[in-house]
Amino acid sequence: MAKNTDRIQGNGSRSAELDPVDRRILSELAVDATQSFATLGGIVGLSAPAVHERVKRLRARGVIRGTVAMLDGKAVGKPLLAFVHVDTTGWGKTPALMQFADIPEVEEVHSSTGDACLIMKVRVASSEALEGLLARLYATEGVRGTRTYVALSTHTERSVQAGISSELEDTPNIY
Repeated sequence: MAKNTDRIQGNGSRSAELDPVDRRILSELAVDATQSFATLGGIVGLSAPAVHERVKRLRARGVIRGTVAMLDGKAVGKPLLAFVHVDTTGWGKTPALMQFADIPEVEEVHSSTGDACLIMKVRVASSEALEGLLARLYATEGVRGTRTYVALSTHTERSVQAGISSELEDTPNIY
């Protein structure tokens, strides 16, 4: 499900095309994607076929990229969650580093600003497994160093949300 984001993103026109009903449908699906179109229709005030049509259009436009099950890390034998900041020599998005996205323990890979070239979200079975992943990372050409932050507990973990906070929505665009 990797998507090339090397090109500069537009000025947010995709989000401007979402009306309040689309946002509400997306918000409900983000919480529970198994809801029927009839249930969603009852929530947003549309018929099931109308909701189905909107969801099809949202998928076709790429607003909904997929439907996945959110797995519990402990239940699948990966209770240790960590964020690894990777420093590299030169540009951090080398083919060798991008291959880390193929490792099941690597949940996310982000190119970043600041003092790290890449930030990875990883979930592993143990501290020994994390050590092995870090050793593999250090063996990759171009890796200069890492900083790893282990999560002690998780208070909020969710997918992208469609809602917009009213105080952020009214903020003037200074650019």
